[in-house]
Amino acid sequence: MGKGQLTRHAVLDQATRTASAVGLRGVTIGSLADSMRMSKSGLFAHFGSKESLQLATVHYARDQFVNLVIRPALAAPRGEPRIRALFGNWLEWDTNVLPGGCLFVAAAVEFDDEPGAVRDELVHNQVDLDETIARIFRGGISERHFRADADPEQFAFQMHGILLAFHQHSRLLGDPLATQRARRALDALLDASRP
Repeated sequence: MGKGQLTRHAVLDQATRTASAVGLRGVTIGSLADSMRMSKSGLFAHFGSKESLQLATVHYARDQFVNLVIRPALAAPRGEPRIRALFGNWLEWDTNVLPGGCLFVAAAVEFDDEPGAVRDELVHNQVDLDETIARIFRGGISERHFRADADPEQFAFQMHGILLAFHQHSRLLGDPLATQRARRALDALLDASRP
């Protein structure tokens, strides 16, 4: 990796951490240049605009999410073990990877009603994630861990809902039982899907 790539990687790592803590709108060329002790013109040369920086931050965070949450889960056996691995990795991502938790949750709230490239990218990521959960669940149907008539898209919707509730209870409410509650909710969802 060349010096320019190393710098870009360091900047995006800081931007991801910043977005997690203060939101994607808080990621600006000026604030990032200050925190990285770089010139604004030097940082501008890497990204060109605030929107390009935000998009690069979303892409970088997505790559992190894939590498830390999805890929390790796909190494687990098909079916319920893979669902549980995905869920556990996601809890870890929201709890310990970034200082403010999952930046996609905050970004979704920031950009849900704002048309543009950042929102489009967030929507694309959300659709991909829900399709990944549904595909993993379908593997569980093939393995006969779940009922043949179970709805993979509904399962993805509900599992994602559990994780959003976990984020709120853990981050906003400081509920010390948030992890236990989330795991119990997943158990109930899995129980309802069994043959």
